[in-house]
Amino acid sequence: MTDAKRRFAAVQSAGSAVEDGETTAAGASSSGSTYDRVVDLLNKASLMMNDTEKLTNLKMVEELIVYKEPSLLDNFLDEMLAFQTDKSVEVKKYVIHFMEQACKADPELLVRLSSILSMMMAEEHVAVVKKLVLCMAQIYKAALMWLAKSRSVSDAMKQTWQTIVKVKSMITEMIDSENDGVRTCAIKFLESVVIILSYKVSGSDTSKPSACEPCLDLIPESHSLLKARKLEEEGKQAFEVLMSYQSSQHISSVNLMTCLGSMTNIVRHRPIFMTRVIQAFESLHANLPPTLSKSQVSSVRKNLKMQMLSLLRLPSSIDFQSNITTLLTDLGATQSEVARCLPKLEETKKRKGEDVNASGKKPKTEILIIPNRDEDDDDIIPWQTSLSSSSSSSALPRISTSAGKSSMAETGETQKQQTAIDITADDLVPRMTPQNVTDLVLLSMVMLPDVMPAQFQATYTPIAAAGTQIQIKHMSRLLATQLTSAGMGRGIAEVKKNVQNQPPVEKDVELVDEDDGFSSKQVIETVVGGSTAGSSSSFTSSSVSAVPAVPAPVQITRKGIIQFKLSSVTKPVPDSQRDSLALAAFKRILSADKAAQAGCVSEARSKVLVSLVSMYGGQLRDELLDYIFLDLRNRADLALAWIHQEYANYQGYNLTATVPEKPLITNYDSCLTHLLSTLLSKPDQKEGLFSRLIMEAPNITPNAIEILKQYCQDDTRIYLGMTTLKELIVKRPSMKMEFLDILLNFTSHEKLEVRNNAIRVVKKLHERNDLRDTIEKYAMYYLKFLLQPSPPSDIVSSKTKLEPDTWSEDAIKLCLYLYLSLLPVNHKLIHELANVYTATSGDIKRIILRVLETPVKGMGMDSPELLLLVENCPRGAETLVTRVIHLLTDKAAPSPELVDRVRDLYQKRVSDVRFLIPVLNGLTKKEVIAALPKLIKLNPIVVKEVFNRLLGVHGQENFVSPLTPAELLIALHGLDMTKVDMKTIIKACNLCFAEKSIYTQEVLAVVMQQLMELMPIPTLLMRTVIQSLSMYPKLIGFVMNIMQRLITKQVWKNRKIWEGFIKCCQRTKPQSFQVLLQLPAVQLKDVFSLSPELREPLLTHVQAFTPHQRAHIPKAIMSILEKDPHDEQKVVEKAKRAEDERLAQQEKIYQQKLEDERRKHQDLMKQKMELENSPLDHSTDLGDVKP
Repeated sequence: MTDAKRRFAAVQSAGSAVEDGETTAAGASSSGSTYDRVVDLLNKASLMMNDTEKLTNLKMVEELIVYKEPSLLDNFLDEMLAFQTDKSVEVKKYVIHFMEQACKADPELLVRLSSILSMMMAEEHVAVVKKLVLCMAQIYKAALMWLAKSRSVSDAMKQTWQTIVKVKSMITEMIDSENDGVRTCAIKFLESVVIILSYKVSGSDTSKPSACEPCLDLIPESHSLLKARKLEEEGKQAFEVLMSYQSSQHISSVNLMTCLGSMTNIVRHRPIFMTRVIQAFESLHANLPPTLSKSQVSSVRKNLKMQMLSLLRLPSSIDFQSNITTLLTDLGATQSEVARCLPKLEETKKRKGEDVNASGKKPKTEILIIPNRDEDDDDIIPWQTSLSSSSSSSALPRISTSAGKSSMAETGETQKQQTAIDITADDLVPRMTPQNVTDLVLLSMVMLPDVMPAQFQATYTPIAAAGTQIQIKHMSRLLATQLTSAGMGRGIAEVKKNVQNQPPVEKDVELVDEDDGFSSKQVIETVVGGSTAGSSSSFTSSSVSAVPAVPAPVQITRKGIIQFKLSSVTKPVPDSQRDSLALAAFKRILSADKAAQAGCVSEARSKVLVSLVSMYGGQLRDELLDYIFLDLRNRADLALAWIHQEYANYQGYNLTATVPEKPLITNYDSCLTHLLSTLLSKPDQKEGLFSRLIMEAPNITPNAIEILKQYCQDDTRIYLGMTTLKELIVKRPSMKMEFLDILLNFTSHEKLEVRNNAIRVVKKLHERNDLRDTIEKYAMYYLKFLLQPSPPSDIVSSKTKLEPDTWSEDAIKLCLYLYLSLLPVNHKLIHELANVYTATSGDIKRIILRVLETPVKGMGMDSPELLLLVENCPRGAETLVTRVIHLLTDKAAPSPELVDRVRDLYQKRVSDVRFLIPVLNGLTKKEVIAALPKLIKLNPIVVKEVFNRLLGVHGQENFVSPLTPAELLIALHGLDMTKVDMKTIIKACNLCFAEKSIYTQEVLAVVMQQLMELMPIPTLLMRTVIQSLSMYPKLIGFVMNIMQRLITKQVWKNRKIWEGFIKCCQRTKPQSFQVLLQLPAVQLKDVFSLSPELREPLLTHVQAFTPHQRAHIPKAIMSILEKDPHDEQKVVEKAKRAEDERLAQQEKIYQQKLEDERRKHQDLMKQKMELENSPLDHSTDLGDVKP
């Protein structure tokens, strides 16, 4: 819906609202109802999920608050802007449209909307950016008209305009965007800017009212914020951007055709650009971009033909009809097509009549303004540079009541640019003889390709007027365009010569209103060569000629008359007075900046100031320094001029210098370093003046380099300092190695921010082929410091916090930062790192392993160099390689190439099973099961990591495990007990059970089912059954089924499994009673012997059976159940006691007998001793003695 339709609908809705109530109260009620309706629509829109419905509501809100009730716009602006954060691209685009309409309705809202528009320029959606660029053209117009109509300018308005200008600059940079559509929108925006920031001239399209088409004519000259000259320069710059982009060799066909349309539209509104545009079209016809395809070339030529026909229709194209018609003929236009587009005879006569009337008007007086000067400016008089009468194109602008205040200056610049082509073309016309053309064609045929290029075939059209004078001139002009673009031809040489010989021209001259009282145009006052002189000259109606410089006549003295001598009326002045006078004069020149600007002599004033300071120094130098730093932002050019003047003096380029010997560089160094050091000490210098000063300095001295180092280490200027250092490396080839060495030294700086910014810049410079080797050699030089027994002086001397005798963690990292940051961009560096790793100490190795994560992940596991390192792992670097593989496979599955190399290395060299852990998920099921016995013997933390990888606990991308969770647990039960002890297997199983999210009751049921199928039955089966049941009690039915199947498999034959079976029965009673009743009598008796507490509950359970049910229970089972095992125990105990008593009695008898024998033996020995001691009768026979 157009703006007119919206307003019509708004009027209708407002009219219907008025008809509903005739009184004031009724009107207030209508306003209130509109407010409520807006609130309701916004609430609904915020809750709607459908984008179409949401947009419908928002459009209704726009109609109500923008057109029906504009007073509500300010109330609901924030609510509407809140939708800019909506996820929908269409909603965001509509919010931009709403901001455009709001700015048109109430430009005051720009104060609140400008910052939002600036932020939305960073939007990631291309469609939103395109919409914003298109809307900014209208917003820019609204902002300009709003400010132009404002009588006073507030700080908020200044800030708003700065933001709008910033957005304009951002859109201008989008001409180089990667997106074709964004570039197209940027071209249309620049077209609008060129039209807005230029004056209307005679022949401009007036089909639209002037109110709808803002231009510089509407901006007051006395406006405090908007400067017409500055805005006009911005418009010219935008036009130059379009011209440059249109002549680009890599422009797309869509952008090229958009540029052509924009150029035509610009000329339609501003005929002053006609010459440049026609020249650009001629150049494009002769130099189509080589990147266009055959179909694109055809489309571009058709579009170019259409645009040229459009230009031909314009009344302002009369002076260029010859060029246009010739170019149209080359493009294939017929004579009838050209004739239809020629301007009508009436329009041509009318235009000529206007020119005649303009020339026949009464000559008007043009007066140069002598600006209002303060008392301090009495000695400064504006001066006018003399121009030759032939340079009418660059003459002073004249006052006219019509638009186009600077059109004549623009015409002069255009004519200068055209002159080279015209001169070369005129020089070629007489040379275009048949013989020369034939020779040129024959010479060119040597370089013709074997096959006709598709572009030539698509662009070639037969020459309709070959051999005619018009065609000869056209071909000469095409050749002149080519030669001028290549910097060749007679025209280029003559233009350069004229520019060198012509005195400087002051373009900006302020004029006063015309005074009809003068009969001719008079220049009231001018200064030539420092003396005031009045002169007058005749002016034509079409141009204004400057006053020519008249050389001072040679004074001829008569004989007898004494010639005037200055020395006769002057006397010497004391040195102190002379110095004070010179200083006062210098101060007056300093304070006369406004007068210099008004008189267009700012450059000359700067030249005078810096020349005086460079020649005399002293107090003048101090005064100039103070003056510059009072407003450094606006006086930076003066500082640069001073620096260049000092350098010119040092090199001997200054022709006015009176010093016989070449001066030392001290003055230049002092000037440069003083300016830089002062800037360094100034807080919050965000304009980049320091960078600009050092970048544009003709020579950078050692003292300046030291200040630059301090600037790079300043906490608030690190980023800008490193960027400046980078620009110096790139743009100062003679000193790039010195600056590169400074930057590389910063990569090992102790400050984190300094180091990170330096590394960031070094990585960008590493992309350059001429610096890559130097950077890598420096990084390797620092890396090899780690091979030394203690930190070298290169590190310790500049880092006072480091200990000089031992390698600390900080010192080790300083040697690694740069090298590791280069790893992701040059993977070959990993090999040298491995070699250094093998030769260093254990502490350094640990630090290297700790800081590897970021660079290794930046390399990726598909890196050929990394795979080569794994394949050819150096001796002693196995831990490094393992760490690298761990980092690569932490969140992603290993690649097949990496798995193959790790498997090969494990089988041939590294027998440590830990080497396989990172690539477990890439091995086969058989290989993983074979490695399980070794894996579960490792440290519990490592085993946990193994299981996490196999089970995918870490959430790896594209996770594929060779074993399912069920297969892993089954494999653990099937491990050989001779290779792994049971306790280790149990711990491994517990790690599995700990992952409840993976081992659900379904998975455990599958595990138990498959374990039952194994022969022999795994020893840990019953433990797993009991643990599963404790985790998921709902498995009780499944477990009972398992236990019944175990009875059929005679579970009692394996004592450990049998004991586990009984424990399971204990935990699952009373559900296990049915299972116990299925056991044979002997096994049931064994159950009761191992677990007597089961008999009573089981007997109670059986007694609860019906007689019919008890009849199915075997008698042997019943007898075991009914027989108290305690009675048998008592009998056994009684028999045992009787046996013990019998044995005790026997032992007692035996001990009694032993005691008797012992006493008898003692008595016998006693008798024997008595007989030996008593006197014996000789007659007594020893045989009579009884033993």
